[in-house]
Amino acid sequence: MSNIVTIVILSQEKCGLSRCVSHYLVAMAIADLLVTIFDLILRHILFVYLDGQHLLEGLPVCNIHAVLIYAATDCSVWFTVTFTFDRFVAICCPNLRSKYCNVQTAAVVLATVTGLSCLKNIFWYFMLRNKYHVGSRAWFCWVKRDVKSSPVWAAIEFCHYILTPGVAFILILLLNFLMVRHIVVTSRSRRRLHQQSKRKSVKDPEMKSRMNSIILLFLISGNFILLWSVSMVYSISRRIFFLGYKSLDLRIFAMELGYMLQMLSCCTNTVIYVIAHPKFREHLKNIVYYPFTPIVKCIKH
Repeated sequence: MSNIVTIVILSQEKCGLSRCVSHYLVAMAIADLLVTIFDLILRHILFVYLDGQHLLEGLPVCNIHAVLIYAATDCSVWFTVTFTFDRFVAICCPNLRSKYCNVQTAAVVLATVTGLSCLKNIFWYFMLRNKYHVGSRAWFCWVKRDVKSSPVWAAIEFCHYILTPGVAFILILLLNFLMVRHIVVTSRSRRRLHQQSKRKSVKDPEMKSRMNSIILLFLISGNFILLWSVSMVYSISRRIFFLGYKSLDLRIFAMELGYMLQMLSCCTNTVIYVIAHPKFREHLKNIVYYPFTPIVKCIKH
């Protein structure tokens, strides 16, 4: 529900954000919504019932479901990376700002990431059996026997987890570090200029805008890294365990905690926008109060 509200508010483009930024944030909200639908609702409600009724036998529904889940998850992760890179260009590369930070480029980047995410995760279709594993643990499709002990499939799966979200973590941290360093250096230079021109009390709207952007970016990036870390560590350790390294087996609690935090990361961006943007808070209040407006009017009259 929070992602739907976020999409509605940001799509109106009345929060004081540029159209480019709005496009990235809406895309991130849509990707998070798809992850919630594919990886939470359909995985734990609809397909459990259908599998119990034996209505899906002979159809590769579980394999297709896996591709959709991982593709949506990749989009959610890499939309965050592309948004971070867009803000890096806008803040640190003024010569490229007008060419890169626009709606057309954002559309091309988001479409490219979506296409690559779908292509990248097709291999899950061939790794899994067309049978849902329902049990006391968190479940999904059965893994084929020859895949569990195969070094080739293990290498493919390792690359998947290293790329998403491992490489994404590194890129986000690197871009954030470069932006912070650039803002610190720039703010010092502008402060000296203001002191030399004896305008100490004059506010710098450009630096204020940059600080607002960097606060929003840090909140989104920090939230993403914090909530995804447990899931990434467990996924890699589980694959190593299948290859015979039994000492790296983590308890089932780590898997459940990682999954819970990963799902939570798909619902927290709305809270971040509320914290960072007064105009977003204003629109959110209007949406919350809208159903009660007729009642209030009736009471007043």
